[in-house]
Amino acid sequence: MKWPAIDQLPALVPLPAGYHFERLNRANIPALIEALKGWHPEIAVGVASCYLREDFYHNRVFLEGEAQRDVWVVLFKFNNEIVGMWSLEREVEALAIYGRLVIIDSAHRGAKLAGSVMKGSENMGRAMGAQFLYGMATLKAPYSQLALEHAGYRLLGFFPGYNREQVAPGVVKRVYEAVYGKLLVPDDEVHYPDPKNLTPKAKALFELLFPNRSSTAR
Repeated sequence: MKWPAIDQLPALVPLPAGYHFERLNRANIPALIEALKGWHPEIAVGVASCYLREDFYHNRVFLEGEAQRDVWVVLFKFNNEIVGMWSLEREVEALAIYGRLVIIDSAHRGAKLAGSVMKGSENMGRAMGAQFLYGMATLKAPYSQLALEHAGYRLLGFFPGYNREQVAPGVVKRVYEAVYGKLLVPDDEVHYPDPKNLTPKAKALFELLFPNRSSTAR
């Protein structure tokens, strides 16, 4: 399950006119970190705070001209200026891709770049041989939830206390996040659970999330 070459991305994930992708390299890591601090200062705490550390990129991210790694970061460029970033993580053994982070400069959010990549991630996943895509959305604002839902992702539930966020000036608490997923294989390749193997609570939730599958023993 290999990441696509940068010249393959425009066909897989089309962007609005004037925008293009660029692979992250070691030289532009400091510039990206400084940009992230301005675009989205809230990521200084919580799971995404790793994107503010240079060692994270050097040790875990697939960088231009180097060996492939499981975490992938590309930049959005407009007139040669960095205006956003997109990061995914591949789970090779599960043939799955986790949508880690999309952040766009507020001056360019009207271009709907985040929506473009959420829709295009299915094309990219299929090209890589992935069979499942998933991601999490903050409940602090509806925008990431809406983008995932418009891109055809299914709401699967909530992780209580999964992440840490600044909920007020100087106040950091653990927060709920919504979990979304998209299956990329035909229905006949999925094994659905036999209802008799589910506890009453698990069965009730399964019936709520998958009403068309809850009565079928597989």
